Amino acid sequence: MYQLYRVTVALSITLFCHLPSIHAQKTAADYFDLGLSKSKSGDFTGALQAFNTAITMNPENGPSYYNRGLAKATLRDHRGAILDYDRAVEINPKDGMAYLSRGISKSRQDDHRGALPDFSRAIELNPGDGLSYYSRGVSRSRLGQEQLALADFSKAIELEPTNAQYHYMRAISRQQINDFAGSLTDLDQVVEKMPKRAQAYASRGHAKVELQDFTGALADLNKAIELNPEDGESFYYRGFAKSKLENYKEAIADFDQTITQHPLNYNAYYGRGLCRSKLGDQKAAILDFTQAIEVNNAHRVDPKTLVYPGRMTREKLDQLRDVVANTMSINSLSPDRSEAYLGRGISKIQQGDSRDALLDLNRSIEFNPAYVDAYFTRALLKSAQGDQRAAMIDCNTIIRIKPGHAEAHYLRGLIQYALGDNNTGCLDLSKAGELGYTPAYKVISEYCN
Repeated sequence: MYQLYRVTVALSITLFCHLPSIHAQKTAADYFDLGLSKSKSGDFTGALQAFNTAITMNPENGPSYYNRGLAKATLRDHRGAILDYDRAVEINPKDGMAYLSRGISKSRQDDHRGALPDFSRAIELNPGDGLSYYSRGVSRSRLGQEQLALADFSKAIELEPTNAQYHYMRAISRQQINDFAGSLTDLDQVVEKMPKRAQAYASRGHAKVELQDFTGALADLNKAIELNPEDGESFYYRGFAKSKLENYKEAIADFDQTITQHPLNYNAYYGRGLCRSKLGDQKAAILDFTQAIEVNNAHRVDPKTLVYPGRMTREKLDQLRDVVANTMSINSLSPDRSEAYLGRGISKIQQGDSRDALLDLNRSIEFNPAYVDAYFTRALLKSAQGDQRAAMIDCNTIIRIKPGHAEAHYLRGLIQYALGDNNTGCLDLSKAGELGYTPAYKVISEYCN
């Protein structure tokens, strides 16, 4: 069966505006209201800071944690959001929206097994909420539980019959069990309600290919490509349909587009090879068939040779680390002159003399073992030299001395992610953002979802 589209589920949760407890301090309530106001205006980093203050003043107000979690989730910091939802549920175990939101954040982290109990609890508390059934259906589908997913999507549609997204996901779920004819009914409704949605035409075109309605498939795939010219999969299925209709020259052009956009799509090399063979170009066909055989193994690497096993390469780590500005400011010299050693060390780094700079940083720390700025500068230097584990030890020391050091959490998060500990790294990045270092959210958006 040809590879199905994996749709990114875009869920929107209405801000759950619990009222703060009447026993909350007035100033805490004011900060809570400020957080809501900033969230509604789209200033989620500002909202996060306002909820931080509200929580500091009244740590037992569940809605503050819930709404801070929503702000973090909107910033794509789902790990941080989950921690806040945990606290919201602990304070109010009957907060159905907190369970739903936590399940969604877990699913965004591909923890679909962990998300299922949250969705089920949300349904138990709010049985008339279609979004909870839909969300559980998505996680069940991702776990291969298609029959259960279908039941959830059908219940969501029963509760919200006009929701096109629910129909779309039920169609995709039906395709997963090869019920392509059944998927057409749902996709027809999606196209009717959302005539500009490229995915609906693409999925319906794929279904028609499977049902051998190649002429009908072409009409849908043409529309899908018109709406989204970057959809390599639609070019592939259109090429497939054209080759079935013996339009080999145009099919080759579509396979070319697929390969341009998805160079590892071995099916496209195979389809292009068949078309070239039909047109008598056996030499080119052989090259394509060879690619079809070998391309799936072309980028395999021995994991033992990888220093940075995650998606973050050494070069990318260097780039992201270098955005951390040197925040050293003038201070009165202490009797041990540790500040001067740090200053000289920084100057030597800027001149490219890393070896002597490290000696100065070591001496600064030797004289003042609690000198956070010296540890942080040394951590940056060691990371730049490739000694990530030593850099992380310095970050650990900084955080032990000063837990609120946002940049240390940021650097440690980058290093942990680069060394393959994605979850712990992303939690550190989340903490950095929570402490006010907003560049962390850009990294979270790219790497932690």
